[in-house]
Amino acid sequence: MADREIILSPEGKKAFEAELSHLKLVRRREVAERIKAARAFGDLSENAEYEDAKKEQAFVEARIFKLENILRHAVITPSSNHNSDVVCIGSTVTLKDVKTGAIHQYTIVGSQEADPGRQRISNESPVGKAVLGQKPGTVVTVTVPAGTFQYEIVSIDH
Repeated sequence: MADREIILSPEGKKAFEAELSHLKLVRRREVAERIKAARAFGDLSENAEYEDAKKEQAFVEARIFKLENILRHAVITPSSNHNSDVVCIGSTVTLKDVKTGAIHQYTIVGSQEADPGRQRISNESPVGKAVLGQKPGTVVTVTVPAGTFQYEIVSIDH
């Protein structure tokens, strides 16, 4: 990940910046206070509060490092000047399963912003790869571990 461009939406960049700021300005201070309080309990070798606070500190520092790396290598996608007739990063695409007729709607985002539970899928995912650059009416074939599916691109919103 160190030398790879990381695709982010403007909203994703703002969210990562806000999280980084919170971690640096709030969480670091809170964890330092927990460590200080736990030290007051005495013997650190058998101090569960101290061990827990140190683990939390390591987690916070690792997350800060990761967020700084993401933002350092971020390439921000334009938010509104997409070509409206093809799927691109930032597009919300409505797909129809050719076999079952089921409708699915996904927003295509960079891998760091992917959240399948919120219908935000990565441009690197099988569905994301299949639909990128395609127009409404196109039928794409997607192969995933569960099998092969065909989806028709019904519409694209930017």
